[in-house]
Amino acid sequence: MTGIARRAVLAAASLALCATAIAAPGAPKVKFSTSMGDFTVEVYPDKAPKTVENFLQYVKDKHYDGTVFHRVIDGFMVQGGGFDAKMAEKKTRPPIAHEGREALAKGLKNQVGYLAMARTGDPNSASAQFFINVKDNAFLDPTPIPPGDPVPKFEYGGRTYENVPRANLVNAPQLFGYTVFGKVVSGMDVVNKIKGVPTSTQGPHENVPVTPVFIKQAVLLK
Repeated sequence: MTGIARRAVLAAASLALCATAIAAPGAPKVKFSTSMGDFTVEVYPDKAPKTVENFLQYVKDKHYDGTVFHRVIDGFMVQGGGFDAKMAEKKTRPPIAHEGREALAKGLKNQVGYLAMARTGDPNSASAQFFINVKDNAFLDPTPIPPGDPVPKFEYGGRTYENVPRANLVNAPQLFGYTVFGKVVSGMDVVNKIKGVPTSTQGPHENVPVTPVFIKQAVLLK
């Protein structure tokens, strides 16, 4: 085999590996049609089952249709799924249990292009809103808790704690992080356009796009 042929084979193999990495076989996909273009996400029920079920039910209920990306911070994330263009919040179902630790243990992190559930300071408060990371945001990941009860040694925030009752760490709100449950598999260029739009403050809401970025429709593809 010539050097050129070998390079062609290696290039083809590389493309095949990239394709495998981008799309997980059998993962449900949702297409978002927005006022700035379309993008598609896939979600992982094998890693965050309750979160994915909740998200897909909102899609099926057309909850996201007509909502906006109401919080956009370049170098951080874009958040949507909860408000209309007048910043009126849509009614949601009851919040869901946090699955961030389980998802992290199965490899999902707050990295570029990955989706996570938005929430309040209560870890178990996520409902419909989600965000897309436009930067690797490791500080949003759940904090792993070492084995043991009490935990012999735990480091957090530049400090070291010794012999901490495990329940104190398991239930500490600041250690829960955010549940990652999917990622953008096509149209990340659209997300990158959204992250760069001019923003302003509207009432109590900061980082609101000056020109609303609409989710026209969210459709389950499979």
